[in-house]
Amino acid sequence: MLAAAAAVVVLAGAGTWTAVAGDDPPPVHRADRVMAAGDGVRLDTSYFTAGSGGPRPAVLLAHGFGGSKADVREQAESLARDGYAVLTWSARGFGESTGKIGLNAPDGEVADVSRLIDWLAQQPQVRLDEKGDPRVGMAGGSYGGAVALLAAGHDKRVDAIAPAITYWNLADALFPNGVFKKLWAGIFVNLGGGCEELEAGLCRMYQRVAESGTPDAEAVKLLEERSPQAVGDRIDVPTLLMQGQTDSLFPLGQADAAAKAIRANGAPVDVDWIAGGHDGGDLETDRVEARVGAWFDRYLKGDESAATGPAFRVSRTLGSGSGDGEPRLEGVSADSYPGLAGELRPIGLRGREQSFDNPAGASPPAVSALPGIGGSGGLSQLSSLGLGVSLDFPGQYAAFESAPVREDLQITGSPTATVHVESTSDEAVLFAKVYDVGPGGTQRVLPSQLVTPVRVENAGAGEDVKITLPAVDHEIESGHRLRLVLSSTDLGYASPAAPATYTVSLKGDLEVPTALGGSGQVAGLPAWVWWAPLAGAAVAAALLLTARRRTTAPPPDPALADVPLEITDLSKRYAKSTDRYAVRDLSFRVERGQVLGLLGPNGAGKTTTLRMLMGLIAPDGGEVRVFGHAIAPGAPVLSRVGAFVEGAGFLPHLSGRENLELYWRATGRPPQDAHLDEALEIAGLGDALARAVRTYSQGMRQRLAIAQAMLGLPDLLILDEPTNGLDPPQIREMREVMIRYAAAGRTVIVSSHLLAEVEQTCTHLVVMDHGRLVQAGPVGEIVGSGDTLLVGTVARVDAPLVEKVAALPGVASAAATDGGLLVRLGAGGTARDLIAELVRLDVPVESVGPHRRLEDAFLTLIGDPA
Repeated sequence: MLAAAAAVVVLAGAGTWTAVAGDDPPPVHRADRVMAAGDGVRLDTSYFTAGSGGPRPAVLLAHGFGGSKADVREQAESLARDGYAVLTWSARGFGESTGKIGLNAPDGEVADVSRLIDWLAQQPQVRLDEKGDPRVGMAGGSYGGAVALLAAGHDKRVDAIAPAITYWNLADALFPNGVFKKLWAGIFVNLGGGCEELEAGLCRMYQRVAESGTPDAEAVKLLEERSPQAVGDRIDVPTLLMQGQTDSLFPLGQADAAAKAIRANGAPVDVDWIAGGHDGGDLETDRVEARVGAWFDRYLKGDESAATGPAFRVSRTLGSGSGDGEPRLEGVSADSYPGLAGELRPIGLRGREQSFDNPAGASPPAVSALPGIGGSGGLSQLSSLGLGVSLDFPGQYAAFESAPVREDLQITGSPTATVHVESTSDEAVLFAKVYDVGPGGTQRVLPSQLVTPVRVENAGAGEDVKITLPAVDHEIESGHRLRLVLSSTDLGYASPAAPATYTVSLKGDLEVPTALGGSGQVAGLPAWVWWAPLAGAAVAAALLLTARRRTTAPPPDPALADVPLEITDLSKRYAKSTDRYAVRDLSFRVERGQVLGLLGPNGAGKTTTLRMLMGLIAPDGGEVRVFGHAIAPGAPVLSRVGAFVEGAGFLPHLSGRENLELYWRATGRPPQDAHLDEALEIAGLGDALARAVRTYSQGMRQRLAIAQAMLGLPDLLILDEPTNGLDPPQIREMREVMIRYAAAGRTVIVSSHLLAEVEQTCTHLVVMDHGRLVQAGPVGEIVGSGDTLLVGTVARVDAPLVEKVAALPGVASAAATDGGLLVRLGAGGTARDLIAELVRLDVPVESVGPHRRLEDAFLTLIGDPA
């Protein structure tokens, strides 16, 4: 997960030249070298350059916690092709580098960066500002973003930085308001390979805080000294801050603090709130990498025309999303960064003084975010789709609610509220959150699944507390309410184990920032509030009876017993809408032995379809049948289906084989039914199965996830973007895996955006757009049905003759190509007429045939978005 966050950027070293194959010249050369870093530490580095031009600026690219230099190789190659000398490396304790993990210690990982800059200053390809001072920028995600900030504060030779989804104050991130963020801290230690891989002082600190549940002053001081905040007054270089909206580890407030400090030093600062984060969602990798490149073009190359983007940008989901994970994004921007306060609008809350309990052992805990569970469609992204997973236990929270807002209200920033807290104990720990509550209270969403912990020191005597809630970008629709909840527990945090009773009352309005669009007012209570409960009860009873009738599964269809999949008139509406569909009237059929490619642009409804196919969500209309059985949650026929959708989670300290065996045991099925060896042979993981998963490359993790989906050798295998994060050799191996699997008479359905791979792998295609079927059939038929012909000629056709061909009736265009002509037919044009005209013009025709790639066919079917 943290390695995925590091896909935003890169960092490197040097050695023997090797060519890295690419489709576009110039070729990228990579030199690998192990570099001494003092105290016996050795850093594994890679150095990337392309072309033979003169000296160029350099870029250091750093990886995320738990990753290695391999995670940022593609970004390094791209920057090298754009005219940079790029250096990547594995930080201490990760990849092939040695040493203990110091959490970016000034005399450890930060000093290593200065040594890397020393090395860059000696390379003939690198531009120097003066002797020993290369023109160098630095970028990285998460752990790598922090070291970029720290390096800019410690080493004046750094000229520009672009950190992403990272921290400004690590103590504040892991101990917010003095409360221990226990789950994320545990994940950190686990990703690092265990406490024994940390520096001794860090290990002792973690064990001490984890045991007590309360951070002490020494722990706070240790983390603050290793945070960018410690050198914040010395960071004065152009800084592009990209922070994740779905991030309970490093929320938006971390980037806000960094922006304020660096801007105060006089440096240019742009802020970009991306859709994803450590809790999942869309990391917008392509857009972010393009913006990083433009930032370096402007501040390293000195290109005044480089479009670095707005001072502030927020990614938002278009409409309500598809209801299950395929939202389309738009960007909203401003000419200046408004901070987290923006224009504050008071929202009146109602509610009497309330008492609630902190249970013994702080259990059961309330649930807000689920750290570490996310992937490309993280749970925290559900709030943008009108869904939520939060849970508060009765008797363990107080709630205060507004009247319905009269018009849409866009919250951008951190809401605030003031409450009075009393406790039967000396101190209280509360968890504050603001819900978006739909009409009637049936729909309740916690924006980005974020919560603010608050420690109240003098709660025994009573204390007024101003609470700053998590920064979000969220629209409250007209008719919805805001609900402030104060809970005594939360799954992600350590709470006091001793039982206590808390009493909370309001001391003012909820104030919400509305910096970028959307304002609203709170209305008085309408009349329907009083009669709605009775009407709601009647409607609920009717729905309950209807639901019981509808959940009766139809009988199997014997005629389809040998058909892996048949979808008939399948429909699914968008959340909160009656006329917008994620999938509408979709029908297609898949036979044994086929490898079916499911294609469509983002938001086409592909993932919605796959989730309905697996019984994860219910359709609004139509049906899905697998081997004749109608699909519903828990349908027995789903045991014949294997699926890999939006990433798989593995325990990093266990081996690949142990992870698969543990997963199979969790299914409750007999071990002999797993066919583990057969699945592993198809996946081709070899000796890597005995190694801990934390040592795996991204490609190996993907293949392990495929092997997990293949356990039991299911008759129908569903793979959603199986080649994400793989390099070309790994993609080729994945292609062979799918072909081998289907060759045994089974069926594979694959959703992918790599059209060239789909064309080589799949036997059949289903093309969707805006939830509807556009075309289905064999790949050859869809690709070969275009209007572009390749005319092979005996000799090269000269320009005047090409112009004559282009002027023929029924010809839209003609162009010379290697070995002949590329002719696109216009209205009324046919191949027969074209051949006759070519003969008349004495064109030396040798062959005529269709010429269209799957990409051409795909864009023809759905329309080119450009």
